[in-house]
Formats: sequence, C-alpha cells, structure tokens
Amino acid sequence: MAIDQILVLDFGSQYNQLIIRRFREMGVYSELAPYDISAKTIRQNPKIKGLVLSGGPHSVYEDGAFAGDPQILELGIPILGICYGMHWIAIRSNGEIKASLTREYGAQKVIIKEQTELLDDISELANVWMSHGDFLAKVPDEFRLVASSQSGMPAIICHKQLPIYGVQFHPEVGHTDHGNEILKNFAHKICHAKSEWNMDHYIETQIEQIRQTVGSESVLMAVSGGVDSSVAAVLIHKAIGNQLTCMFIDHGLMRKNEAEDVVNMFKKVLDIKLNWINAKDRFLEKLTGVVDPEQKRKIIGNEFIAVFTDEALKIGDFAFLGQGTIYADVIESGTKTAATIKSHHNVGGLPKTMKFKLIEPLNKLFKDEVRKLGIALGIPKAQVNRIPFPGPGLAIRILGSVNEERLMIVRESDAILQEEILRAGLNNQIWQYFTILLGVKSVGVMGDKRTYCETVAIRAVTSQDGMTADWAKIPYDVLDIISRRIVNEIPGVNRVVYDITSKPPSTIEWE
Repeated sequence: MAIDQILVLDFGSQYNQLIIRRFREMGVYSELAPYDISAKTIRQNPKIKGLVLSGGPHSVYEDGAFAGDPQILELGIPILGICYGMHWIAIRSNGEIKASLTREYGAQKVIIKEQTELLDDISELANVWMSHGDFLAKVPDEFRLVASSQSGMPAIICHKQLPIYGVQFHPEVGHTDHGNEILKNFAHKICHAKSEWNMDHYIETQIEQIRQTVGSESVLMAVSGGVDSSVAAVLIHKAIGNQLTCMFIDHGLMRKNEAEDVVNMFKKVLDIKLNWINAKDRFLEKLTGVVDPEQKRKIIGNEFIAVFTDEALKIGDFAFLGQGTIYADVIESGTKTAATIKSHHNVGGLPKTMKFKLIEPLNKLFKDEVRKLGIALGIPKAQVNRIPFPGPGLAIRILGSVNEERLMIVRESDAILQEEILRAGLNNQIWQYFTILLGVKSVGVMGDKRTYCETVAIRAVTSQDGMTADWAKIPYDVLDIISRRIVNEIPGVNRVVYDITSKPPSTIEWE
C-alpha cells in the first residue's frame, strides 16, 4: 500500500489489534506483521515510517521467548516498544529484565521525570493501564529514564540519540490517560507519518489491485447477504463489472425469510448477477450427528467450496473465488504468535485442494471500516448497518447436533428477538443480538402440566468492531416481552436466559 504506514510487530499481545485501530483512527495506515520480520524487508519499503513492538504473554528471558531481528534497532526509523516490546528493546541494548515481586496490573499512576517528544503536551499520567509481572531492572546505558510508576519501576524510556522509545504500560487501551495522544505523538511528531488512510483511497487502491490480479479472468463471489460479503461483492463488481458472478448458497442455516431477502437485494437493489443454489439437504446431511463446533465450521467451509466447485462447472469457467473475509476473521483464526480463538469458514476451513485463487478485498479491514466502505460505495444504509451474521449460520447457534426441529426453534426465537428489539427502538444501540439453543432441558410447568423442554439463550452486545464487546443492558420490560413470546409461541421451549458476559473473556458467538 503506497501510503505512509506504521507496522505493529506481533509478539502475541491481546491488544495488538487495538494499536492498529488507534493509528487508523488518526488516518495513519497500520497493519500487523510477524514479530520476526527482517530488518532487510522493512528497509525495502520506504513507506514504513515506524514500528511498534507489541506486548506479549511471555518473558523475554524465557526459553522459546519470541525473538525478533535485533537489526531493526539499527534501521534508524522510529520504534515504540510496549510492555514486552520495551523489554525486548532493553535486553538487546544490554539492559536487564527481572521478574517482579510486586506485579502491576490495572490502573497505575506514572510519574514523569523529564519531557520527551513522546509526551508532548502531556504533563501528567494519573492513570495508565499496566499488565506485567516483569520489570526493567537496569536501564540500558544509551537510554534515559523518562518516567516511573508510583512503585518506582521504570515506565517510559527513551534512547539518547535514536528515535527509540519504550513504555511499560498500554497506551492503546481506553483506560490509559492520554494514550491516544502518546500514539499520535509517535505517529505524527516522531514518525512524521501522513494521515492518508481513508475509504476513498482504499477503494481506489483495491479496484486497481483487483483489476491487475483478475485481468480478463472471471470471479465467482461467495455471498451470504451479510455486510462483509455484500460490501466485498460491490467493490469487486465496481472493479470488474460483469466478470463477477455472485452465487448464493442457501445452506438452510439462515434466519427467517433471509434467503429470499438476499436474492431480492442482489438482483433488484445492487443489480449484480446472482445464482441462487438450494443446497439445504446437502449441508444438513453432512452435519448430521456433528456436535463439535470446530468440526461444524470445517464441514460447512469445505461443503461451501464443494458446492461452488460443482455449480461453477455448470455456469462457466472461474479462476477466482471472492470472499468477504475481514481482519477479525484472520486474527481469530490464529496468527503466528496467537492461538486460534475460533476458525472461520472462509479462513481456516478452506481445503488445500481448492481449485480457486482467492480475492479477499476486505481482509485488512475491521468491521466498522467495512461499514464505512459500504457507505462510500453507495450501498443502502439499511444493508450496511445490518447486524453481523456468521458464515456457518444458525449451525453455530445450536449447541450440539443440527436438525430441522432445532433449526426451527432458533430461527423462530431469533425472529421474535429481532421484532421486539426493533419495536423497542433499540436496534441502533445494540451491535449484535441473536438467540442460541443451548441443548439443555429443564423442568417447567405449562397448563398445570410438568414439562421438560429446551432452553433458549439471548445474546446481545454493544461493540464497535467485534474485537471487544459488552453485554447490552436491554430494559427488563423488553426482556420480559421477548421471554414470554418465545415460550408461548415456540413449541418445545420452556425457559429463556440472558447472557451477561463481555468479550473477553467470552466470544460474541457461543461456538
């Protein structure tokens, strides 16, 4: 990408995506890179204006600790080490890192001892977010101590000649006072990176890249009707027009009336070629008796590709497969340093023998950026603001095996939830809301008779991009209506519960 950028080297921090987001929010392009990217590779890209070394779960002195290329410290470009990143810088500059008897977690006060460009216009740091059990026991000789925590541990260091900085806390999290200002100072005043990152530029860049990649070949686009695949399809269509054919595989795992809505939107609203394939029986047969969520995802992903392959042979010759993969899908499916949270059918589920080459124009964007892109492309707001829906559909909202009866329960309960959230005017306040069939039965009383029926859970969260989320505080009277309707209108259900956990520690989906 030929604009100024800041690379975030991934040492395994749970917060590294937040660092990227903070830079992008200020108009500076940023993306994740492997922790061991070579200094030579960085040197070859003059648009890289700075490096951030992320935090991580390990100690730098442990066997097997992530060890990047020490020559990056000699590149002369600005570097900011955060937590583990600071320790990595220090230990490679003859500093000393030790395990601390007094660990620092959560909000801590930092005492500024001297000023530096990183702290321009910042006079105090009353609360910063700490998360570490090691500390900098000896500041390297070529560095100076800029600030300490209230307990006396080094909190900020700065190289005496080079633009290399280290902070013990996490400026990227919202709990840190002046965290955004620290990152802005690094990006603009130290790296001198220009704010060139915006959706207009992204559209222009992606259109050019798609045209160069595809050439005169044809693309078969996998669409689900969701925000991601719809935006990706419109972007690809803008680039290559009728070289794109969209195929909607109806796997029978959609929400109520959703398949018909998808077909109508693509044909009548977006005016994009669409083939509707009814493959419900095929998917349900493959899922029979399968209870493991990761196996469900793999089966659905593999079956998608199998159906695409079969149907593509009937309608034309396609070299490329388009997908609406976004950055969160890639990260959650596992990076070099991070374990898989959950595999996504369009990332981890792809078979190695897949015939198509992939076109994934959104795989560097977070969800809120995809929505902004959709608006910039002229997609109706109602579609762009549609609540997220996973590729595997209702199969991962049913804990345990999938069949028609269980699908009916989730589909109908979800429709009731959607109706009541909309009726209460809460749809613009809640980022995502759906129901889950838990596979747990409990005793109840209905019509003076004992029942032993299914439990439905409600999941509703507020979030900006899906990387973190909090449970939505739906008014009790609205929850009461939803619960009564689900129990009264859906056979086989006698209990409704509400999920009140945030992400982390949980994920948004249950499977």
